[in-house]
Amino acid sequence: MKNSLPTQNIWQVIMASSAGTLIEWYDFYIFGSLSAIIAEKFFPPSNPQLAYIATLATFAVGFIVRPFGAIVFGRLGDMVGRKYTFLLTLLIMGGSTFAIGLIPSYHTIGILAPILVLILRLAQGLALGGEYGGAATYVAEHSPDNRRGYYTSFIQTTATLGLFVSLGVILLTRMLMTPDDFNNYGWRIPFLLSVLLVIMSYYIRIRLHESPLFAQMKKEGKTSTNPIKESFANKENLKLVMIALFGAAMGQGVVWYTGQFYALSFLQKTMNIEFVQSNIIIAIALLLGTPFFIYFGSLSDRIGRKKIMLTGMLLAALAYYPIYKAMDNIGNVQLKQEQTELFKIESNSSRTESGELVVKSSRVHTYTDGSILRETADKKELTVSRTHVTWLVILIFIQVLFVTMVYAPIAAFLVELFPTRIRYTSMSLPYHIGNGVFGGLLPTISTILVTNTGNHLAGLIYPISIAVICFIVGMIYLKDKKGIPL
Repeated sequence: MKNSLPTQNIWQVIMASSAGTLIEWYDFYIFGSLSAIIAEKFFPPSNPQLAYIATLATFAVGFIVRPFGAIVFGRLGDMVGRKYTFLLTLLIMGGSTFAIGLIPSYHTIGILAPILVLILRLAQGLALGGEYGGAATYVAEHSPDNRRGYYTSFIQTTATLGLFVSLGVILLTRMLMTPDDFNNYGWRIPFLLSVLLVIMSYYIRIRLHESPLFAQMKKEGKTSTNPIKESFANKENLKLVMIALFGAAMGQGVVWYTGQFYALSFLQKTMNIEFVQSNIIIAIALLLGTPFFIYFGSLSDRIGRKKIMLTGMLLAALAYYPIYKAMDNIGNVQLKQEQTELFKIESNSSRTESGELVVKSSRVHTYTDGSILRETADKKELTVSRTHVTWLVILIFIQVLFVTMVYAPIAAFLVELFPTRIRYTSMSLPYHIGNGVFGGLLPTISTILVTNTGNHLAGLIYPISIAVICFIVGMIYLKDKKGIPL
C-alpha cells in the first residue's frame, strides 16, 4: 500500500511521536546517569563497589524485561491500535520515574528501598518495551516509501536526545546547588520533573489520529486476532525475527550502549573524571553527533539499510580498543608528573540527609598537564585540562558516529521486514532483545569484567565480540528491502 500523505501531516506525526519517545528515554536514562548516587542512596553502604554493581544490575533489569513489554504492548498495538498503546506506555513510564524520585533512602527504610526501586525499574522496562515499536511503526506507516529511512530517523534521534536532555537537567540542577545539597536531595529533582514532561507529551499525543494503514486494515476486518502466534509460531516469520535479532539488533544494541552509557561509566568510575566535567564531555559529544542520525537515515533511502548498519558495527569493533586505550591514558595519573610543591590538604564539613555533621579531608594533587586529583577516604575525582577535555569529546564523538550508523536505519529496516497486521509485535521483540538484553547488560557485564581482572580495557571484550558476530550473521543473512510498499 503506497502512502502519500502531505508533508505537513507527516511532520505533525513525527513531532508528536518524537516528543513522547524522547521523554520516555529521558525517564529511562536518568537512572543510568545518576547510577553512582543511586548506589549510595538505595543500597547498603558497607561495600560501595558491590552497591554500584547492584545499581547497574537494577538498571539492567529494566532492559531485560523490555522484550516482555514488547510482547504485551506489541499484541495490544496490533489488535487495538498504535496510538492508544503508546499513550498507555507513556503514562506507565512517567509514573514510575516520578515515583523513584519519592522513594526514601536505604538509611530511612532499609532493604525496602532497593526493592521499590527494582519494582519501578521493571515497570519502566515493560513500558519502554511497548513504546519504541509503536512510535517507529506509527511514523513509518505515515511516511512515503522512498523517504522512510529519513522520516523514521527522527524517531532514532530521540534515544540520544533523551540521554542528552537527562544530562542537561542533571547538570543544571547540580550547578544551581552545592554538591552536598545535590547529593542529599537535589538528585531527586530530575525524577520529579518528568511528571510535567509526561503531561505535556500526553496532551500532544492524545490529539493524534490512528495510523492510516492500521485504520484501513481494521475497517476491513483484517487485523490479527493473535499477533503473538502469527509472529512467533509461523516458521517463516520466526526466521525473520531471528535474522533481525542476530543480524542487526544485537550488534546495534552493544554499539549504542558502548558509545554512550559505557563511555559515561568509563569516564566516571574507571577514569574517576569529576561528575560535572564527565557529563559535559558526554553531552557535547552527543550534541555534535545527533545530526548524523538524520544523515545516515536519509542515506539509507539511497544505498540501503544493510550497508550502513554493518559498516558501523565493523568500524566500532575495530576502533573500540584504541579509543578506550587513549581515554584510559588521559586519566592515568601514573603517567603524569605531579607538581609536589602544590600538594595540599583541604577540609570541609557537610550534613547528611539525617542531619549528621560530617567532616571530610581531601588530598589535592596537581599535575604539570593541568590535571587536578582530589582524594578522600572513599572517593577520587580527577579534573582534566581543557586540552584533554577536547580529546575526550573527540574520542566519544567518534563512538557516537558509530551509534548513528547502526541506529539511524534500523527502524525503517525492521518496519520493512514484517507485514502490517503483526508489525508492532514482530519488530518490537528482536529490537528489545537486541537492545534490552545484549545492550542493556553491557554496563553490568563490562564493569564486572574490569573489576574481576583489574584490566581497565577488559570490559570491551563483550561489545567487540557481539558486534563481530552480528556483522558476520548480517553479511550472510540480511536482505535489504529499502523503500518497499508497506
